Amino acid sequence: LPADATVECDNVPTAETLTATDNCGDATVTFNETRNDGDCESNYTLVRTWTATDACGLETVHTQTITVQDTTAPTFVESLPADATVECDNVPTAETLTATDNCDSNFIKVEFNEVRTDGSCVGDYILTRTWTATDICENIAEHIQIITVTDSTAPIATTSFEAELTVNCGDIPSAPQLEFEDNCASQIDVTFNETSTDDGSGSNFVITREWTVSDECENTAIFTQTVNVVLEGLVTGGSTDLCIGDNFDYDLFELLSGDYGTNGAWEVTLGNATLNDNFFNPFELELGEYRFTYTDSESECPSVTEVIIILNDDCVVLPCLDVFDQDQHIPKAVTANGDNMNDTFRIDVLDTDSECFDVTMQLQIFNRWGALIYESKDYQNNWGGESHNNSIGSSGKVPTGTYYYILKLIENGKLIASYAGPIYVGTK
Repeated sequence: LPADATVECDNVPTAETLTATDNCGDATVTFNETRNDGDCESNYTLVRTWTATDACGLETVHTQTITVQDTTAPTFVESLPADATVECDNVPTAETLTATDNCDSNFIKVEFNEVRTDGSCVGDYILTRTWTATDICENIAEHIQIITVTDSTAPIATTSFEAELTVNCGDIPSAPQLEFEDNCASQIDVTFNETSTDDGSGSNFVITREWTVSDECENTAIFTQTVNVVLEGLVTGGSTDLCIGDNFDYDLFELLSGDYGTNGAWEVTLGNATLNDNFFNPFELELGEYRFTYTDSESECPSVTEVIIILNDDCVVLPCLDVFDQDQHIPKAVTANGDNMNDTFRIDVLDTDSECFDVTMQLQIFNRWGALIYESKDYQNNWGGESHNNSIGSSGKVPTGTYYYILKLIENGKLIASYAGPIYVGTK
């Protein structure tokens, strides 16, 4: 006969099939099962009764009581998330877990809960994730995952820039405006510092720019830009021509261009000259090239600029004595024959193109015996062999032959030169 039993809800035994015998004849067996519910769907009692009856109605009864219970917790279906330590920008999404039960999986309920425990900064904290599976009889299965979140990454620059560059002194770029971002923190502290090795000596120097960047968890990064500054050396400025006859102060700043300070120093590097600060007077100096340098040390970019002045004598008017050459300006012959070629005794000093056109000439012509045949106190290049006396031929001209002249040059009433020499006169 089946004995009483206590079983799990997923292990209820099948009812036995019982038979009976009787001392007088046959007996029949009937079966009955009654369920008495407990405090939950899977907790109940089964009362099984087998009744054996003979032909005269005599009965024998056997009763089995099966106590059914649910004491087994649900089981999670998926792989359970393990504990982890992650960066603050790589926190995994919570898994979705399901569960089964040994009695009735349709009534399983899985609840999820997450608790955050803050650490020393915004990027450091702990996430405690709990999945709780409950069956219909309140049997519970629980899984806990601990995620340790850390911020160990410093901010990064989102603006591109050259870490090292070499420039001329006049082309130093401004410090770039850098922007930064952090993988976790919203607040970033940026400290900028710039240093220079420029000591004012005119040597090449280095500018170092540093950005110190920190997030809220005190992760720090330093971004550096190194600017190698090369001085331009000797710069070529302007040049000009001046005349040694000019007596004035020429401002050498006129030969500079661009931006420059005015408190620098001028220096003569070529030529025997003196300066009065930035002024140069060319009066009565030697002809030739003069060079000057200007050192501008007060500007952001110290420089040395060279300028050139060429001194000439174009503006100097020489006395006629200096420019009058007897062989060049006094002809050796006069051919007064009417062919319009060398018809007169023409002295170039009276040409209006000459620098001595204001000089007065006094001319005397003598024959070979020393007799004066022509004289003029203001000679105008018009003597063509004529004579003031009677010793002339029938043509009104002196005979062909060699004569002698005396030429005096008068400037401002003063005799500045006197010339004498033979002249051939042809009148035929």
